[in-house]
Amino acid sequence: MPMLLIKGFYDVRGSQPDGDTVHFTADDPSEWSLVGGGLGRAVEHSAVGRAKLRLDAVDALETHYGANRVHQPLHFAHAARDELLSRLGFTDVQRRPDESVTATTPETVPGFVLTRGADVHGRCIALAGRGTPPGTSGLEIDVDTTVLRTTVNHHLLSTGLVYPTFYRSLFTSLRVEMADAVKDARDAGRGLWTSDATTTGAKITGLSSLTDDVVILPKLFRRLVDYFQLGTMPLACFPAFLAGVGDRFSVLSTGERCRGMHRVVEVTNGGTVKMTHPPEDMLFEDA
Repeated sequence: MPMLLIKGFYDVRGSQPDGDTVHFTADDPSEWSLVGGGLGRAVEHSAVGRAKLRLDAVDALETHYGANRVHQPLHFAHAARDELLSRLGFTDVQRRPDESVTATTPETVPGFVLTRGADVHGRCIALAGRGTPPGTSGLEIDVDTTVLRTTVNHHLLSTGLVYPTFYRSLFTSLRVEMADAVKDARDAGRGLWTSDATTTGAKITGLSSLTDDVVILPKLFRRLVDYFQLGTMPLACFPAFLAGVGDRFSVLSTGERCRGMHRVVEVTNGGTVKMTHPPEDMLFEDA
């Protein structure tokens, strides 16, 4: 499974990293133009090569979603962020009240990314690695499960501090390995899985339920926040909203291809929302 390797370093000062996004500076800024074979979306980066990474297949609880900066329960959101930075090699991180990083120890840490593309926001979709890269920067290497297990992405899923969110561009063998890591973490009760209500049902009484109490898949959280921000419509209308958004995905266990998360989301009369399939059983189309 070929992926482009880019060598560089992580430097999070002046940014607001969370559990699935972090800044990375390429040693050779010109190598960003190689992402996607030069034919896909471009990675936005500074003149010195600093870009934002979006960790592939990983979705951490939100610390500041949307214009109103709505968050999910911060205990797990911050735990994922802190584990990400610690795994990369940062031992001390100082922040302002708005969570902007002012200083770290060390100031930068060496690492590499493995990527095949960028998202609509210009972020590099990547497997994030630390230390010495397993190949030559600027060239593609074969990424197997052995390499995958060394990445921060795999580590975060194994700790149970993040949810999986898989997209079709992810190689099948890597997705299966990540899904196995998720199942192991869930079965062992690691991280957020002891509090997860995605498939068991989350009682939603308003926006405060989402920010303070309920631990659910961030994609479902984002759709609920967007829905509540439209006005005071009853929760019973949420499936109709999901149909209008039209997320495209497949259910892996059945092979069914769907348009709209209303196909896998139920809302009861008591105001309980739940998904009918676990997150790792869904494969989303790339945006």
